[in-house]
Amino acid sequence: MNPVASWRGHAVTAPGIAGWAGIAGVVAASWYYVWTGAGTGMSALAMTAATLFPHRLDSAGAMALSLPAVIVMWWIMMIAMMTPSALPLILLYRRVIRHRGASESHTAVLSLCLLAGYLCAWLAFSIGASWLQMILQPRGLISAMMLWSKSAVLSAVVLAMAGIYQFTPLKRACLKQCRSPVNFLIGHGRPGVAGGFLLGVRHGMYCVGCCWLLMALLFVGGVMNVLWIAALSLIVFVEKVLPGGERIGHALGVALIVWAGATLLV
Repeated sequence: MNPVASWRGHAVTAPGIAGWAGIAGVVAASWYYVWTGAGTGMSALAMTAATLFPHRLDSAGAMALSLPAVIVMWWIMMIAMMTPSALPLILLYRRVIRHRGASESHTAVLSLCLLAGYLCAWLAFSIGASWLQMILQPRGLISAMMLWSKSAVLSAVVLAMAGIYQFTPLKRACLKQCRSPVNFLIGHGRPGVAGGFLLGVRHGMYCVGCCWLLMALLFVGGVMNVLWIAALSLIVFVEKVLPGGERIGHALGVALIVWAGATLLV
C-alpha cells in the first residue's frame, strides 16, 4: 500500500493522558523558563510594559548576553509559544500510529520525533532572530536592558511588514498547511523514526513561514515582554487552530498597518 494513502481514513479522538501530560510539561517548563527571565538575570515581569509604543519609554542600563545565551532564550520562548498550535498535528499523528497497532512506547518515541523535528525548525528561526538581535542591540535600535524597540522607524517598519505579510500568497499557503493537519499528514506522512522527524521539520518550516513576522514583533514590544509574548501566542493559536482564523489574521493585518502609521505620528 502507498505509505501516503495509508494515513487516510483515521479519525481524530482524544489522546491518552500521558500524551497530554508530556506536551503540557514541555510547554509549562518553557513558560517557567521565560517567566524567570530566560537567563537574562531579570524576571520577564521586570521587562514587561503595557504599552503600544515602547520606543517612547525610558530604559537605562544594559545586559551582556552571549550569542549562545540569546539563541537559547529565543528557542525556549518559541517552544513555549508555538508548541500549543502544533497540538492538532501531534495528537492526530499519535492517534494514527496507535490505530495502526504500535505499542504505547513506540508511539511515544515517534511522537517525540515529530515534536523534535518541529522544534528544530524553530531553532533555525531562533538562530536568525538572535543574530538580528545582536546587530540591533549594540546600535541602539533596541534597548540594551529592556529589549524593546527604541526607534519609531524600526517599530513602524516591523509593524507594517507584519501587517502586509498577513495578506501575501506565501502567508496564505503556509497557514493553509498549518490549519489542515489531516491533509498535511495525508500528503507528507511517512512511517518510521526518520519519517516522524522529517514530518515535524516540514510542518515546522510551514509554521515558521506562517508566523516569522509575527514573532519579529517582539523586537517592537520587547523580546522578554510577557504581555506581548502571551498576546502573540494567543494570536498564533487562534489563527492556526480556531474557526475563522484566516479572517482574524486579515483583521490583525489591517490593525498592524494602522498601528505602524500611528507609531510614526505619536
